[in-house]
Amino acid sequence: MTEKVNTHVQPTKGAPVKSYKGFDKNMKCRGFQYAEGRTYEAPEAVLCEKGFHACTMPLDVLGYYAPGLGSIYREVELEDVSAERSADSKVCDKKIRIGAELGIAGLVKAQIEWVKEQIGFGFFEEKIKKAKAATGREGAASATGREGAASATGYQGAASATGDHGAASATGDHGAASATGDHGAVSATGCQGAASATGYQGAASATGYQGAASATGDHGAASATGNLGAASATGNLGAASATGYHGAASATGDQGAASATGRQGAASAMGYHGAASATGDQGAALASGAGGMVMGARGCALFAVERADCGEILSVASAIVDGVDIKPDTWYICKGGKLVEA
Repeated sequence: MTEKVNTHVQPTKGAPVKSYKGFDKNMKCRGFQYAEGRTYEAPEAVLCEKGFHACTMPLDVLGYYAPGLGSIYREVELEDVSAERSADSKVCDKKIRIGAELGIAGLVKAQIEWVKEQIGFGFFEEKIKKAKAATGREGAASATGREGAASATGYQGAASATGDHGAASATGDHGAASATGDHGAVSATGCQGAASATGYQGAASATGYQGAASATGDHGAASATGNLGAASATGNLGAASATGYHGAASATGDQGAASATGRQGAASAMGYHGAASATGDQGAALASGAGGMVMGARGCALFAVERADCGEILSVASAIVDGVDIKPDTWYICKGGKLVEA
């Protein structure tokens, strides 16, 4: 059997390391109670055995605490990371400080920034200015090398980076950016722009009006921040966030998470143990996979499906978060045709 190799850029031992940690709904991890702003110390740290553990890659935490279980995610800081490494980005330390809580939208944003840092997106942006850039009104830029970069800043421009660690950026109106290599990062900031990242751990961000962002690889992150934007994460443990008015977020992979925070936004989680959250005014959340969970703010609509182990639909339930029968900001599952607290 081939051993999985950790290709992440590793933190320097002895330096403070920003990391991410998952907890259960009561802010516990492996039975230990944590609290925001507190610092904890242990006598020793051994990976997967002793000490405090966290992940340097944001979305790796979903593999330990699935969003469909009402999990909580926070940014943490480790001070002296052990030299041991797991197959993913999990690290351990004798000392940990618990930072601010991150919702799914926060995790997606952190993942996109993490991918950019891993591939040296800032370096690529400078490289773009000097090389593979199309700045004309309808120009196109393409970088097919392993660490290429492409940028199209003009009206109706298109940018494509197909090599591993590629970066693509389209900032003009109607621009499109596509990065198909592993760890690719794409950004489309213009009106009606489209961003697509198809590689493992890819990140896609569309910030313009009616923009669309799609991440199809496992552990991918997609974010659409403009009004009427759409974000889709189709890989397992992926996360999608739509923060604009009438935005739509969809997570179709197992243990995926979808978050719609804009007014009348919609969040859909269709995979096993997926989680859908609608926190904007008059939003809607749907969980159609087995073990799926939904959560919403007051006035939002919740829809959930109960399935047998074989996938057969047993019952469905829907309700409006009224603050009485259905509480706001509380995770629910479908059981016996009713929404019950998870």
